[in-house]
Amino acid sequence: MSGFGKVAVLFGGTSAEREVSLNSGARVLAALLGQGIDAHAFDPAEQPLDALKGYDRAFIALHGRHGEDGTIQGALEVMHIPYTGSGVLASALAMDKFRTKLMWQAAGLPIPEYALLSAASDFADIEEELGLPLFVKPAREGSSIGVTKVKAPGELKAAYLEAARHDPLVIAEKGVMGGEYTVGIVGDQVLPIIKIEPATEWYDYEAKYNRDDTRYLCPCGLPEAREMQIRAQALEAFRMLDGRGWGRVDFLMDDAGNHYFLEVNTAPGMTDHSLVPMGARAAGMDYPALVRRVLELAAND
Repeated sequence: MSGFGKVAVLFGGTSAEREVSLNSGARVLAALLGQGIDAHAFDPAEQPLDALKGYDRAFIALHGRHGEDGTIQGALEVMHIPYTGSGVLASALAMDKFRTKLMWQAAGLPIPEYALLSAASDFADIEEELGLPLFVKPAREGSSIGVTKVKAPGELKAAYLEAARHDPLVIAEKGVMGGEYTVGIVGDQVLPIIKIEPATEWYDYEAKYNRDDTRYLCPCGLPEAREMQIRAQALEAFRMLDGRGWGRVDFLMDDAGNHYFLEVNTAPGMTDHSLVPMGARAAGMDYPALVRRVLELAAND
């Protein structure tokens, strides 16, 4: 007996990130089965949630809306099924990049300058105020879906309209161009920082999932004292949103070496391109051990 009972691996779902989730979930399921754990595939897009009755815990490998935003977490709470990752509040907050920024601003954590956009925005004024390049993104999507890099004056409105197709809440964010980084968290352990060097102009959907020329540097090249300082602050940023279990904090560096927190992912990818497994491996934890550890941390609010 594994001690975990009957485990549902939730993946697929109905969000724009369904394909990535199917990939993540299949790998998680295989890793659990390979350790003799009584794990079963469960796609909420194809099965009613009440079919989860009788399961002892759930491994959430859903990404995006209805999987990472507190919705499925709330359903599992009602059913008294312990689940992996953050609770309802942290999941909902982290999925909303705007409200994440408000929390971090209030706590004095460094974030890029940003503006909330609407159809009535003075786009030229915002371009001038934030400077170019800037990034326009739907506040409640993941995997860079609906994100545009605005490089020339006059392009902001079109970028807003593209993002608004995915979410009525849209933010414009000052481009911080000194490097993209991420740091995984598993329990109380903060994993080594990974530097992401896409061959594309920025770390978009293609670079994340479909290309093999994105470079991932771990060690990340930062001085050790600086890395430890950022890792400690990343854990603070995660906990500030009430994060628990496991997650991933993304941040940017400017050319002067200052860091700016970008967002938290509360149900990180577990594909062969994914970052938390990469950081775990650098810390001496292989993929099956990582999956098992995440499952051990499953909880109810």
